[in-house]
Amino acid sequence: MPPKPPRRAGSAAAKSQRASPDGGSAALAAPRLDIDEADFVGLCDALKVSEGVREKAWKTYESLSAADGALASNKKKKETWGVCIFIVAVDLDEITFTFTELLKSIGMNVCTFFQFLKEVDVNMDTVSTKVDSTVSRLKKKYDILLALYHKFERTCGLIYLEQPSSEISAELKSVLVLKNYWITFLLAKGKVLQVEDDLVISFQLLLCVLDYFIKLSPPAMLKEPYKSAVTAVAVNGSARTPRRGQNRSTRTSKQVDTDTKVIEILCKEHDCNLDEVKNVYSTSFIPFLNSVGIVASNGLPEVEVILQQYEELYLKNKDIDARLFLDHDETLQSDVMACSQVDKIPLKPNSDEEHTLTLLQTPVRAAMNNIQQLSMILNSATDKPSETLIKYFNNCTVNPTDSILKRVENFDHIFKKKFAEAVGQGCAEIGAQRYKLGVRLYYRVMESMLKSEEERLSVQNFSKLLNDNIFHTSLLACAVEVVMATYGRNASQSDGTSAETDLSFPWILNVFDLKAFDFYKVIESFIRVEPSLTREMIKHLERCEHRIMESLAWQSGSPLFDLIKQSKEREGQTEQPEPTSTLNLPLQHNHTAADLYLSPVRSPKKKGPPLSGTSTSDAQPGATPQTQKPQKSTSLSLFYKKVYLLAYLRLRTLFFRLLSDHPDLEPLIWTLFQHTLQNEYELMRDRHLDQIMMCSMYGICKVKNVDLRFKTIVSAYKELPNTNQETFKRVLIREEQYDSIIVFYNLVFMQKLKTNILQYASNRPPTLSPIPHIPRSPYQFSNSPRRVPAGNNIYISPLKSPYKFSDGFQSPTKMTPRSRILVSIGESFGTSEKFQKINQMVCNSDYHLKRSAEVSAAPKPLKRLRFDIEGQDEADGSKHLPQESKFQQKLAEMTSTRTRMQKQKLNDGNDTSASEEK
Repeated sequence: MPPKPPRRAGSAAAKSQRASPDGGSAALAAPRLDIDEADFVGLCDALKVSEGVREKAWKTYESLSAADGALASNKKKKETWGVCIFIVAVDLDEITFTFTELLKSIGMNVCTFFQFLKEVDVNMDTVSTKVDSTVSRLKKKYDILLALYHKFERTCGLIYLEQPSSEISAELKSVLVLKNYWITFLLAKGKVLQVEDDLVISFQLLLCVLDYFIKLSPPAMLKEPYKSAVTAVAVNGSARTPRRGQNRSTRTSKQVDTDTKVIEILCKEHDCNLDEVKNVYSTSFIPFLNSVGIVASNGLPEVEVILQQYEELYLKNKDIDARLFLDHDETLQSDVMACSQVDKIPLKPNSDEEHTLTLLQTPVRAAMNNIQQLSMILNSATDKPSETLIKYFNNCTVNPTDSILKRVENFDHIFKKKFAEAVGQGCAEIGAQRYKLGVRLYYRVMESMLKSEEERLSVQNFSKLLNDNIFHTSLLACAVEVVMATYGRNASQSDGTSAETDLSFPWILNVFDLKAFDFYKVIESFIRVEPSLTREMIKHLERCEHRIMESLAWQSGSPLFDLIKQSKEREGQTEQPEPTSTLNLPLQHNHTAADLYLSPVRSPKKKGPPLSGTSTSDAQPGATPQTQKPQKSTSLSLFYKKVYLLAYLRLRTLFFRLLSDHPDLEPLIWTLFQHTLQNEYELMRDRHLDQIMMCSMYGICKVKNVDLRFKTIVSAYKELPNTNQETFKRVLIREEQYDSIIVFYNLVFMQKLKTNILQYASNRPPTLSPIPHIPRSPYQFSNSPRRVPAGNNIYISPLKSPYKFSDGFQSPTKMTPRSRILVSIGESFGTSEKFQKINQMVCNSDYHLKRSAEVSAAPKPLKRLRFDIEGQDEADGSKHLPQESKFQQKLAEMTSTRTRMQKQKLNDGNDTSASEEK
């Protein structure tokens, strides 16, 4: 039983002793009360927890101690108590303490606490999904605050003099000034933003706070260029020294309207969009100043007022006391960089070094660079359809212009409303700015798609596609998602789920009222036709596609189930969404978004006017004449191919972590896994692909007498990338009833597949499913240079982004080899001197030396490269002119080889499409 407070515990012990004839037995039967239990009671009293929390926390501690004796040691006992109290208080919604108070009571820092909580979750039911969600929110908020405080410290160091002139009062010299700035920002962030993990808006708000205080600071405190800016403002009659009687709203409005010099400098220094920051200033920061009633004292807000209001906010939220960053408090600072994903900024390399190092980026710098690159891409785009798009619209049988414009306008209002509800009512205009960027990208990608379709099909009438509402909604949603993800980079880059106010995917699907399966159809084509997407955005869209395939497309109400049903009705129950015979074939296809949205009505190989007329979706078989059998759904076939590939890759990763000593089990587990997805697809409804994977692995190991417990599977699964603990802690059992994956296996999975699973233990096991062909991801590109075949010393690597930003953006100039000579085929080589230098390096300069065991032996040059010999025949049978340089000859050979490879790849793709149609 749990320990009682000392007085009550002693009384209970006395009663027990009187009731027992044997004093020794009575002593054993009475509740133990040693110094440790008294400390537990004291900890509960300090945190003011209720009796119910105290008792359940003690039971949780006893169960943890029984499972892991190390947790009961004196060294970890107090920390374990604190974690147990936290878990129970969150589960019971009885949190009577702040997170910082808990950390101080048990002497832990925030990062150690998060790590320790992960360690004590030895059983799947120790930490609930509710606690996981709370911890995820705290972790994200901590990472954001840590990144912003580091940026705040460095920025203030660039703004203010360390030893200002003697004319400045001691009060202004003191640390109270920076304390005032930081706490004002914390208060503004808490009042303005409802979402905790929006790094960009938070940083823009921080710039607004800095701008406000810089203007109120004496010029003698400031460094250049801020000193000159503030001096110029004072000369022009700024409101730097406002009078108390002046209306505050008028004062702050005048301040932002009449003087933008300081904010312009701040935005330029941090690569921030000036218009966006001005918008945050006028729509969020000024209303904040007015709402909190800040009173100026010598031109600065009173510290006591700000402190009191932030204290109230902190106690209300019961989370992290961010004021402690100013004091470098151990709860926020000790071992902080060991567990936080905030990048350190290394020292700049010396200018005399021969090569340039790739600089690491802080979260704020990385976010600003991504936003700036997106802005540069969309600067030339417009908010309206281009002339080229208008021509495509006019060529349609039914002109879609009015419906497209009306749809964009309607979603503008919807998006602003949803954005304001999630982030804060004062941030509606910020949402409007982001949506506007999304619209520009939407029109840009649409134009590229139509040009690609015209080249592929030799048609210009795209009436059916351009009048398809789902296609346009999906394309617009994808464009806006790219913008939101660019702005939504948080400090931890976590892929886990977050609070309901999080703007990350799939939030966009709810805003646009879009089914995940329909959204999936546009992703690959979007990436193909928009070459300017950053590597981060390509990875993000690929992750969105994976989330759709693993769970979102399998939710109730998804059109996927209708398509599967129609597929099985085509030729009876023997029909499969995707035959297993195609699993080991390369995943090559030339299908586009148009094929997927208009399938099964059209085929990508048929030309003519297939895109004119009215739209028909996958779930409308009535579009096919009754005398004909329904055509196979292209979107369903491609979806299943991708699902099989994703499923096998996940299985292989987990398998090698757990069963590398039993390679014979992999094909058995995969066969059961694939059979379930193909024939028992209803088990995927409102569930996750990984749940079926783990159950398949456990079931095969069970019948093959391999000792593998679910606890072991789950422990390994938690270490995989892009996983969520809710996947195994909260599995649908039956309607509106959820439990752990073990319960799901026993009550659902095993009951459905028992006969099939037992076949693997018999002498006639099921026919093994082919292993899927594993291609390179179509969305990823190799970073490493590749050596050109034929034994030469020329290497090629993907062309890096042409955009170059300051302070760490990975531009080509920062990623070239030590020689600093970069040649991009298809672009100008630059000066003739550079060309000659490259040619000299390749052909006539230092020879490579063979390794020799004898130090005294004279080094011998390696054999000359084959293409160094005059008149030597090339690999393609051609000869080059003698006057051509060796480098020119090799470039010609590379270009010829690349052309042949592209033609071969195109032919392979056409052959694959032809086989699919058959």
